[in-house]
Amino acid sequence: MADSLASKFAKLNPLSKLSPWEYDEDVGQEIDNTTIAGGGHSTRQTDITKTKLRVSHALKTFLIKENILREEEVGLESEQPGDGLRALLNKSHINVPFEVTDRSYPLPEYFISSSHNTYLLGHQLTGKSSATAYETALNTGSRCVEIDAWDNEDNKEEPKVTHGYTLVSHIPFRAVCETIRDVIDREATQSTNAQGYRAAPIMLSLENHCNAQGQLRLVEIMKEVFGDRLLSKAVREKGHREQEGDSDPVTLAELGSKIVLIVEYHLPDEEDISDEENDTSPEDEEEKQARAAYLAKKKATVSGAIIPELAELGVYAQSVKPKDNSWFESVLKDGPHDHLINVSETGLASKMPGSNEKIAEHNSRHLMRVFPKGTRITSKNLKQVPFWGIGAHICAMNWQTFNASMQINEALFSGTDGYVLKPAALRAGGSMNINTGRRKRLLLHVAGATDLPVPEGVDKDDVKPYVTCTIVHTDELGGAHPKRKTSPYKQHRLGFLHRGENPPATDPIWNEVLEWEYDDNELVFLRILIKSDISFAENPVFAVAAVRLLYAVPGWSFIRMLDLKGRETQCSLLVKFSVHDI
Repeated sequence: MADSLASKFAKLNPLSKLSPWEYDEDVGQEIDNTTIAGGGHSTRQTDITKTKLRVSHALKTFLIKENILREEEVGLESEQPGDGLRALLNKSHINVPFEVTDRSYPLPEYFISSSHNTYLLGHQLTGKSSATAYETALNTGSRCVEIDAWDNEDNKEEPKVTHGYTLVSHIPFRAVCETIRDVIDREATQSTNAQGYRAAPIMLSLENHCNAQGQLRLVEIMKEVFGDRLLSKAVREKGHREQEGDSDPVTLAELGSKIVLIVEYHLPDEEDISDEENDTSPEDEEEKQARAAYLAKKKATVSGAIIPELAELGVYAQSVKPKDNSWFESVLKDGPHDHLINVSETGLASKMPGSNEKIAEHNSRHLMRVFPKGTRITSKNLKQVPFWGIGAHICAMNWQTFNASMQINEALFSGTDGYVLKPAALRAGGSMNINTGRRKRLLLHVAGATDLPVPEGVDKDDVKPYVTCTIVHTDELGGAHPKRKTSPYKQHRLGFLHRGENPPATDPIWNEVLEWEYDDNELVFLRILIKSDISFAENPVFAVAAVRLLYAVPGWSFIRMLDLKGRETQCSLLVKFSVHDI
């Protein structure tokens, strides 16, 4: 079996479907230690450095002609921006309401920025395990990371972290803990009382594959490495009383900036494979064969029971893979009081939209973790917005690539500490229907951009940039998002025949208004791409951004654009947000 599995995986080209400048709009490049975006941290960098961005002469002229700024405020012929332009550059395009990051509510009332198979670099079946991947995910905003722990045949005292039954390399469990400890210590020294800069709890989603001896070593290593960084005994004891129904819920504030452990709870007759076997999503033949071999070997091994010493550390919450619908139709059979429902995107989507309100009601009181389906072996991502719309707290993202869903993840958690209070409709006592019943109209006035990042090997004179945007809404489970786009910009080659500004293609001017109508709720996002129009070919993506409309600041703003690795570029896009009731 091992030889067969290895041969099937070896045929797969890691990230072959995620090659640089691929034309698919869902494309993302592999994240590395230079990445800043994905889980909510990019605005910290942007606020500090936007004033260093260049603004093209054409955009300066636009600001004057549209009476947005006076000529003396712009510094039209100066390399340095005038006072008015500097203030506009300093203005953030988002404003996160204070209540969104209020920590006084119980944990089930928050969305949590979350990573899946955090230890992996690149491909899900053939990639490399690395402790630094935890540092990257936490630094870019993840607050819930996953650890797959296994017995180490070479050293039973030092369990390992890896993706079982695959060609993925392994790393010591201890090294993962040490990396997380170092991040916590650094965050403690850097945190302030300012919104978006406070240290926040780190949740460890522990998937245990160790025997009793190995589990005991997990406990001993965590206590040794984490020390008092682990959730305090007093808070854990309150959590255990809560499990028994004898205590008020612990609030996010009470968790402080500690490490919070999620440990599995095995139901009687639990089926470990869950719904991955029945996943009929499209996949090529190599993917199909590799995944079938992976599932066959996984099914041959059954996880053991959790020892009391490990269970005692895991309070918020006990992770359960449900075997029926009792968790949302009545009361979870044979389960703990304060459980966490751990379900694949396929399993959850199969119950939507028919059971949306029942699931949302469950999620107002208990945690839910949604993980990517088994076919996402090249580290593409689930489309999480409809799951957020029914209150799913932990949408575990393949943090390995900065694709469309990671851009939307960045939009929700940008300017926060990785925990976002759910809309009132999805919290305890709410209606469980996030839509308000009103219709809204969004007008996005797209003025122009400066310093478009053109990749190597592309002639700047051949670029015809345009802006294309999609509204991403909770109701669109199938992903049919309404799209609008500007006309392609093309510089006039015979510039002396052209009146007025005639900037190069890297400083395009569009001056167009894009318009959408949509059902109002608090979880609507706008994804913005700058692409190039190419005849007889797909159009490559040059720069990206995404905004939660609840955060969007009305009026004119510069948005600093990101590349497909989630890094800031020197490109800025001047836009105006206007949202109106219909």
